[in-house]
Amino acid sequence: MSRSVCLFVLLLMSVWATLVGAPRAAAQAANEGVVTEMVDRYGFPPPIRVYVTGFSPALTDVMRTDLMFMGFTNVPQSQAEYVVRGTSGGGKVEARLIDAASNQQILGKAYTGSDERLLVHALSDDIAKNRTGRPGIARSRIAFRVDYVKGKHSEVFVADYDGFNAKPATSDKLWTVAPCWAGSGMLFYSTYHERGGPKIYYHQLSSGKRGMITPYGGSNISPAVSRDGTKIAMILSKGGSPDLYVADLNGGDLKRLTTTKESESSPCWGPDSRTIMFVSRASGRARLYTIPMTGGTMRPFLINNVPNVTEPDWSPDGKLIAFTTQYGGNFVINIAEYKPGASIQAVQIAAGEDPSWAGNSRALIVTRRNGDTKQLSLLDVPTKQTKTMPRISRSNSQPSWRK
Repeated sequence: MSRSVCLFVLLLMSVWATLVGAPRAAAQAANEGVVTEMVDRYGFPPPIRVYVTGFSPALTDVMRTDLMFMGFTNVPQSQAEYVVRGTSGGGKVEARLIDAASNQQILGKAYTGSDERLLVHALSDDIAKNRTGRPGIARSRIAFRVDYVKGKHSEVFVADYDGFNAKPATSDKLWTVAPCWAGSGMLFYSTYHERGGPKIYYHQLSSGKRGMITPYGGSNISPAVSRDGTKIAMILSKGGSPDLYVADLNGGDLKRLTTTKESESSPCWGPDSRTIMFVSRASGRARLYTIPMTGGTMRPFLINNVPNVTEPDWSPDGKLIAFTTQYGGNFVINIAEYKPGASIQAVQIAAGEDPSWAGNSRALIVTRRNGDTKQLSLLDVPTKQTKTMPRISRSNSQPSWRK
């Protein structure tokens, strides 16, 4: 047999082994609970396999949830890459992170305080930062809308990222919607009064101080604060149709960015705090556009496989856009890579709407419908794992995750 024929035969054998062996290996890995993909299409590595032991059942559940949304998966000890050995009690939480293969300690931490749940959150954040390099999110907070009387009475609540320790930020018995964060201690939102259209308010959480920043006629909605905390984008109809405006946080130095006859909606900021993405119907259907905060040309962000796009949110690392679409009457969360000037293919992730990114650019908080009620849910984008959050009153929606 010639050398060329031998090489051809070897190549065929190699291809056959790949075709037959890869599914078998994947099936075996699936049965063992092991993720084999090295890096997915968006750059997410496979979850880190971890086993948590030593805590009470309640605190173990807290840590497992924390880690699930920060790049880990909880497995039996025999399959773990790392083991968290912890103790708790008397206002103290201690833990060691052990490399399962070498039995060497990677990290050792001790925390003291009155709330052991918060101490475990701190531990989870430190473990995530140590192993993934991404910021921890377990000590982050969310704001969201709670409906009491549909269309008439809703309030803004603030809670831990997992829905615990929820407290009302407003108690006006008015229709208050679309909260967003400005740093760690201030919110913006729109409130509908009995007379006149909705106005945008700021609200300092520590003092309760608040005030109106848009005393204009018509609609004043959809506040979105820049990542550097210096500017606010919003939708105002003071010039006729609902257009995109930007201003200082106190409402000063107001600048109109769009002048279309159609409506704009849902602004969000890029990580550079200089670019705003928003929804416009300038082309007839709802599409995404970007525009500099200083003004200029609206540039379409082309997503070629979805009919209408709403509620975008830009990941803190700038790589992904999460948004809502509707298919057959159902709301669906999609993500797409941010590639200016390119035609992008979106990927459906899960049922839901109102997506808001976590600071680690991996997890989302979304709204899910159950009949005529709504409930918040955490979503890990690469694994599609979800966790339904505790519900307050009848419907909870419009979450905003403090970055």
